[in-house]
Amino acid sequence: MSQLLSDTTRNRQIGIALVTATTLMFAVLDTSAKYLIQTLPVLQVVWLRFVFHTLLMTAIFMPSMGRRLFVVSNPKLQLIRGVMLASMTGLNFFALQYLQLAETGAVQFSVPVLIALFSAWLLHEKLDAKRWLAICLGFVGVLVIIRPGTNGFHPAIFLCILNALLYAAFNLMTRRLASSDHPLVTQLASASVPSLLLAPFAIWNWQSPDSWQTWLILVMAGLCGGLGHTASALAHRYASAAVLGPFLYQQIIYLVLGGWLVFGQVPDSAVVLGAIIVVMSGLYLLWREMRAQQRTV
Repeated sequence: MSQLLSDTTRNRQIGIALVTATTLMFAVLDTSAKYLIQTLPVLQVVWLRFVFHTLLMTAIFMPSMGRRLFVVSNPKLQLIRGVMLASMTGLNFFALQYLQLAETGAVQFSVPVLIALFSAWLLHEKLDAKRWLAICLGFVGVLVIIRPGTNGFHPAIFLCILNALLYAAFNLMTRRLASSDHPLVTQLASASVPSLLLAPFAIWNWQSPDSWQTWLILVMAGLCGGLGHTASALAHRYASAAVLGPFLYQQIIYLVLGGWLVFGQVPDSAVVLGAIIVVMSGLYLLWREMRAQQRTV
């Protein structure tokens, strides 16, 4: 079971360090994926990302956990979560064929806003006027990034929006599974399901990588994906989501850097402005969540 450890300064620092590692690994994953899909079919890249994720996690954690690594308490939810993760990764990789890393990342940062909206809708959590205003501003920021009706608009942005919607629901499901399954079990299950489901499609359209460097990047993508999800799950054992949330936004820095260094892409002013609006609205919602938690202690 995954339970939040005592709220101490050291535990919060460990949680922040883990979530910082998470953002860096996910940025490397997206940068690697954008590079790989230039020469390989998207579904093949998605499948191999999960295959290497599964193999590496099994090799790293099976010696210490043994058979416990494969003991799932809630198989139905784990199956649904695995399908969702496969869908999210596929949507993100398809979008990366046409969009900059900074664009996909900026839309992704609307997830805290969507979680707040879903919590009000599905969990009947009460939101005051200021939180509703932050949610509305978050969607304004997304519109600034999307720029509907302008030359900067690309239909692939809708894949990012669908990905963000799924990711918000994915986070809520992860919280529920945290009370029944060990985080490492959940991460392995999430990688195993896509590995099995996507295998027929990937093998049918198989295209051999052209060099050992391509294979190395594929392995790196799987490793970063696996360790990134694991670090995220472990981070939430050391610190609350309200403490960790603000540090997730540093990923946009790594995405911009990766887009510039590898692809020579620099986000335009609309993406920068929209990202700032989305991040500020998300940070406000996280700040309110932290204050609410402090009042209940």
